[in-house]
Amino acid sequence: MAMLKNYGACLKDSTLQFPRPNCGDINKRRNAKWKSAQAAVIPNFHLPMRSFEVKNRTSVDDIKSLRLITAIKTPYLPDGRFDLEAYDALVNMQIVDGAEGVIVGGTTGEGQLMSWDEHIMLIGHTVNCFGGSIKVIGNTGSNSTREAIHATEQGFAVGMHAALHINPYYGKTSLEGLVSHFESVLPMGPTVIYNVPSRTGQDIPPGVIHTVAQSANLAGVKECVGNDRIKQYTDNRIVVWSGNDDQCHDAKWDYGATGVISVTSNLIPGLMRQLLFKGKNPSLNAKIMPLVNWLFEEPNPIGLNTALAQLGVVRPVFRLPYVPLPLAKRVEFVNIVKEIGRENFVGEKDVKVLDDDDFILVGRY
Repeated sequence: MAMLKNYGACLKDSTLQFPRPNCGDINKRRNAKWKSAQAAVIPNFHLPMRSFEVKNRTSVDDIKSLRLITAIKTPYLPDGRFDLEAYDALVNMQIVDGAEGVIVGGTTGEGQLMSWDEHIMLIGHTVNCFGGSIKVIGNTGSNSTREAIHATEQGFAVGMHAALHINPYYGKTSLEGLVSHFESVLPMGPTVIYNVPSRTGQDIPPGVIHTVAQSANLAGVKECVGNDRIKQYTDNRIVVWSGNDDQCHDAKWDYGATGVISVTSNLIPGLMRQLLFKGKNPSLNAKIMPLVNWLFEEPNPIGLNTALAQLGVVRPVFRLPYVPLPLAKRVEFVNIVKEIGRENFVGEKDVKVLDDDDFILVGRY
């Protein structure tokens, strides 16, 4: 009881210590000239969550040397979860046919439809199963710098060899903001910057790339603006991969690109390797062009998802909002496969035209 009384006394005493307002001070504040608030400068005390263990690390130069990188498709089970068996088979086909790297969870892999848990899990799975045979580049980019930092830390922690980073989309920022965004993730490890204004709504101009290229961790740029832009970079010894399958042959042999980050190589990795490793080959480039054009008549990855399902390599499951190409286009694909040769495509099953009822569209997963 005595303790309670003492505690009550303390509370009572504490109430007497609040200062009473001074009328003179209030009048001074009312008459003082107003000043705008100054932005608080907060020290950057968040050190990069990174490891310098080098036993299984990949150097930036290793990434710079890659010529054929496949933006790998993510297949699904009927309930919308990842079909890891089909995914593993796809990656194995890439390795056997000569791809040197894969982008995991990019636009083609539908990273935009994944939770971050799914995203990092798939990166870790790919490294665990295939990291000794192919370079794993995880798409850990975001329009939120905070998310990009966190995902990149996690991606490198689970073993990815490099990160792919896009510029902030939709909520676009200034050129200075672009530099700050990329400089926030570059210290963590080898990085590929991805410029695709048709999706982000904002071009990354060469000035920004030249600024961030001062970082030793910049492996290069995936460039979708065109071959003239690629030439600007290669003239300044910045590594570039074409992001356009229809331009990659000329980008490699006429404009100095190191190679391509490809969608089409999901389907014909062997032919894409020939295109990039065996010297100029305009006849082969012309041969595959009907396929490339067919793939991109609708936004990627709609065409690719439809094609792989028709080849029997993945289940015909689509995460919405993606839906399969219409019947006439599915018939056209079968004819393209026959023209190029079924033996040049992944998988072993006969290509066939799927009916509308064969496809499963999943909105909740």
